Amino acid sequence: MDKNFDITVEQLKELLEGETPINLFDVREEYEYEDDNLGAKLVPLGEIPDRLGEFEAVKGQDIYIHCRSGARSGKAKQFLISQGFENVHNVLGGIMAYRDME
Repeated sequence: MDKNFDITVEQLKELLEGETPINLFDVREEYEYEDDNLGAKLVPLGEIPDRLGEFEAVKGQDIYIHCRSGARSGKAKQFLISQGFENVHNVLGGIMAYRDME
């Protein structure tokens, strides 16, 4: 099975409601994060190459990435995989789909 599978917003909700903390990163811009966030660590997409150390700290663990609709987080996922990361998961539909579910 692919180690870098995508997840649905329903699966993310289950993870967030669970007992175990997860490594969730938000790759939107700061103003978007301030308007609405899920408590993820904010690392805007354009800053990822300069802030790779923040991902290195959790390398080898599952990393979940979300954005507004899933496009930027998909790009972030591909970049991290190109840098040797495994277990990187994009949240399909992003925060828009998450809020639509609630």
